This record gives sequence, structure tokens and C-alpha cells, in this order.
Amino acid sequence: MLPVYIHALACATGDPGIASGDRPSSGEVRVTGPASPGWLLVALCAATGVYCLSRLRSSVEEQRRAAGGEALMGFGMAVMAVPGAVFTPPPWAWPVYAAVFGGAALRALWSARTGHRHLHHALGAAAMVYMAVVMADSPATATAGHGHGHGGAGVPLVTGVLLLYFAGYVLVSGVRLLPVAVIAGGGTPAGWSDRPELARACRLSMGIGMLAMLLTL
Repeated sequence: MLPVYIHALACATGDPGIASGDRPSSGEVRVTGPASPGWLLVALCAATGVYCLSRLRSSVEEQRRAAGGEALMGFGMAVMAVPGAVFTPPPWAWPVYAAVFGGAALRALWSARTGHRHLHHALGAAAMVYMAVVMADSPATATAGHGHGHGGAGVPLVTGVLLLYFAGYVLVSGVRLLPVAVIAGGGTPAGWSDRPELARACRLSMGIGMLAMLLTL
């Protein structure tokens, strides 16, 4: 399962289509483009969101508590990754994004009192807020003469810190995923919403998607 996700990341970051696309006539800088890797990222994030919704019916309380926020993250990333040639969000969409994921980040921070895993959720939601702010500010950036694509938007220090974190998260999660899958495969079969290896695979998918989108800023 892991090589598929690594291949998705390689495809998503290997083509500048996601990062730049066509510059609109208004001078807006977009993170998405018409290239097929953009649709690969959309499919990956949307499938993750769908599975996270199914985990809301899990018999494990911790699974249910995390599933809602992870489903929101998956669908939010899928919408953000839609190629700009197909759909360009209206200007008011980015402030709404920032508000929604800002609320999700605060909720995750509150939940972190009972589990450190929620800190990762909080950082993921904060990264979504950051990208939404960058997208909202990109017309002004383009007008000021800055380029688009890799390194053309955002604060380099913030982007770099987030890239380092999610790159590390992807590597560590990938290493941890295989033992969990082996143990789960040798035990009593569980329902789809209760399988820990699938939950970790979804988190790994979202980490890869986040890394790919940050690379295109």
C-alpha cells in the first residue's frame, strides 16, 4: 500500500502543473493547474475523506473522535487540489477556508489534552489555514511582481518548517504502517471502520497530500 502513496507524491510533485497552471487574466496565483497529477491528488484526498466518514461508525471511541476532523481535512484538501482550469474558487472562499480550519485547529488543540495525536491534527488544520491565507493574498503577490509556482508565494520560513514536519511525518508513518498491517492481518478480522492499519494509511495519505501542496506554494 505504501509504494502507491509514494508514487502519488512523486507524480504530484514532479509536474509543475499542480503548482502553477495558467496564470488567470486577473493576475491571480493559483496552487492548482490542469495537469493530471492534480486529479490524482484530488482522488487520493477524497478517497481518504470518504473512508474517514465510515470510521464515524467505528466501535472504537478514539476512532470516532478523530474521524470527523480527518474527514474534513481530506475533503478540504481535495477541493483545494482541484485543477484551476476546471474550477477557480471565488475570492470569499479562502477566508471561509481559513475560518473553518482555524476552528478545527482550535478544537484539536483542546482535544490534545487527552491525546498527543490531536497535536498533529491541529498542525494539519493550521497548515490549511496558512495555505488559504496564501491563496487569498496571491493576487496582491502577483501584482507586486513575485513569480508563481515553487517558492512564489507564502512565507519561506513557515513553508519550510511545515515541509520538514510533514516530510518527517510521512517517513515515520510509512515505517510504522507495515508492522501494524502485518499484526492486523494475522489477527481476528475487523470491520473496515475498525482497522488500525487503514486509519494510519489514511493519515499517511493526508500527510503526502499536504506535503505535495506545500511544495507547490
